[in-house]
Amino acid sequence: MTALTDTAPRPKPRGALAQSIADSLVVTKRNLIRMMRIPEMIIFGLIQPIMFVVLFSYVFGGSMQIGGSTSPEVYREFLMAGIFAQTVTFATAGAGAGIADDMHKGLIDRFRSLPMARGAVLTGRTLADLVQTALTVVVLVIVALLVGWRVHEGIPKALGAFALLLLLGYAFSWIGALIGLSVRTPEAATSGGLIWLFPVTFISNAFVDSSKLPSWLQPVAEWNPFSATVQACRELFGNPGVSPSDAWPMQHPVWASLLWSLLIIVVFRTLAVRKYRSATA
Repeated sequence: MTALTDTAPRPKPRGALAQSIADSLVVTKRNLIRMMRIPEMIIFGLIQPIMFVVLFSYVFGGSMQIGGSTSPEVYREFLMAGIFAQTVTFATAGAGAGIADDMHKGLIDRFRSLPMARGAVLTGRTLADLVQTALTVVVLVIVALLVGWRVHEGIPKALGAFALLLLLGYAFSWIGALIGLSVRTPEAATSGGLIWLFPVTFISNAFVDSSKLPSWLQPVAEWNPFSATVQACRELFGNPGVSPSDAWPMQHPVWASLLWSLLIIVVFRTLAVRKYRSATA
């Protein structure tokens, strides 16, 4: 008898980067399927920014002075970049709560026992949150158009503005991931995610001209990464902006927004992955 030889082709081993990308996409798909099965997550995520648009536009619109004008129409155009930025950053709390929930249920420990890239679980989660945030922004754009917001610098620049917004949201989601890995319950992650988001979003140029703030708060607002993205979006949308400032982020908001977001991703992804390696349920 002759020995049978195994002639079936064997899969080629993947490189570390290719393996990490593949694992991240698998986890992203898992989280997107989970979100689709819980539509309440998407619906409730849409209600809050729509409420902010309506409340700020029609309740405060006539009392805000932008560029010497108190016109509600001017304020609505000024407002929308801030609302867009607030929407993408507030998704951070949901990212942290989701990771904390996975930790609480022991799912993170199961993932850690599998032959997966170490950062794939967190990358997949943050990418899934980015997709959900992008869908929310699309709906919010429709609402903004209905209340009178317009783009004046053309579609390519507007798309660049939305890319900066999503990059900021993705960067902040890594802060949420770190918080989710550092607390014991999803409720604590939600609270921890919102505590720091409120000062970041309100001590900024999102809803008022930063020159109207107290003098000691103005530098904080002008060097705020959130403010840089808001100012960049206003510039790219062609919407009214804040009073001129000598601060570098306000003079070069597009570059400032890009650099701030990349810096946040590098720092907090490193910290989150390190925390993931040692975290226990």
